[in-house]
Amino acid sequence: MKKTIMTLGLSSIIALTGCSDKHEQGLGAKNHANNPTNVNNPTQYYDEDYRNHDNKSDDFGFTRTNKTTTNRRNVSNKTASIDREQLSDVISKLSVQIPSVNDVSTLVTDEEVLVVYDTDTKDRMDTADQVKRTAMSVVPRYYHVYVSDDPALAQNVENFATLKSGSRGIDYTIEQTIKSMLKSPQGYKMSDVENENGEMINDNKDHHDNIRQKMSNL
Repeated sequence: MKKTIMTLGLSSIIALTGCSDKHEQGLGAKNHANNPTNVNNPTQYYDEDYRNHDNKSDDFGFTRTNKTTTNRRNVSNKTASIDREQLSDVISKLSVQIPSVNDVSTLVTDEEVLVVYDTDTKDRMDTADQVKRTAMSVVPRYYHVYVSDDPALAQNVENFATLKSGSRGIDYTIEQTIKSMLKSPQGYKMSDVENENGEMINDNKDHHDNIRQKMSNL
């Protein structure tokens, strides 16, 4: 009789546990749909190799969101930022893999990329185009890219390394460096509405006007 009671008791516990699990799974699925950031086990949905906690470099990057979570996070009040140091490192490492390019110095500002490289190429225009498009492929599309195969300008670019966007007179100094870089081939036009540096029509004029305005306020 005792064995029978124990058996019935265990069966009841197992049954209740199973119902509870199903209920929690049902709630979990509902919560995931409404708020995919509250996933207790993201590997179940997004990372089947179970390496998400290791943050391996060969893992894919994936983000899922919806209007509910976006509004809840108030993303609109947050300013997206980029790691300029990391971008410059990636550009330099990719550019130095281009044939005939031996050394690369890269500066990434808030809206420009300056790349000075040493090369023994026989086709300066083609190499300049490859270096420029390599940089273009890494940074956001609103960036303008300027390149030069004059090694003497490498030190000019390096001098900006310890400065910031708000440093006094920085815009004018960068402008002068860009003017020197433009004496070197810049590659080919990016498109019918963009010049060699990715500037839209009238962009260059507006940029120079802004520089003059900032300098007059100093």
